[in-house]
Amino acid sequence: MTRRSAGLAVVLAVVLAALLPVLTGTAQSAQAAGYRYWSFWDRTANTWTYATQGPSTARPADGDVQGFRFAVSADSQDATRPRGAASFAAICARTPARDGMKRVALVLDFGTAADAPGGETPPAPSPRTACARVASGATTAEALAAVAGPLRYDANALLCAIAGYPRTGCGEQVSTDGTPTRQPSAAKGAGAGGRAADRDGDDGGKDGGPSVGLYAGAAAVAVLGAAAVRQARRRRND
Repeated sequence: MTRRSAGLAVVLAVVLAALLPVLTGTAQSAQAAGYRYWSFWDRTANTWTYATQGPSTARPADGDVQGFRFAVSADSQDATRPRGAASFAAICARTPARDGMKRVALVLDFGTAADAPGGETPPAPSPRTACARVASGATTAEALAAVAGPLRYDANALLCAIAGYPRTGCGEQVSTDGTPTRQPSAAKGAGAGGRAADRDGDDGGKDGGPSVGLYAGAAAVAVLGAAAVRQARRRRND
């Protein structure tokens, strides 16, 4: 092998070694679409807002409207809102007030077939509503348990199922084809399913474009490649 060909081989080896982790990371990011989970919402006037507390700590007031939606979402910024009308007056019209109790209107949206885990179908009707009459100090989780059991939680107190749906799985990360890829290690954030990006420890890729890591990796490849070229030229000139 000539010195020139040997130098080119060194260049290629260095560039490929540096580029492989970048390409692999990019492919993995492209494959991951989001998390399949129950998100938790507060209703103010006619607007749904992603809850700032989890259902086990939130304590709604009498007359509040809260919602849950099962869907695949990347993070709280793009989480899918509950569908349908959400009027406290309509939902709780047949549930009279009672001393020492409060009424909480709940909207339960089981999502679409596209969001359902393999082999499962969202229960009908969906969305559905319920008026929970509970003790004045009750949490949202207690209100939910009163009208939409059975509920299922994981070891991290992550809400996994409402009214038994889904039968399995809990906040798993899914690929673009809906296939589960991995389970988050812990639930963080405020929603019923937590904030997906926080659970995974990243920003969820909110801008949808190349990450800073990708640009940094490309720059590193360019620097290493240039250094290898200079080294090969010096060897050729010796």
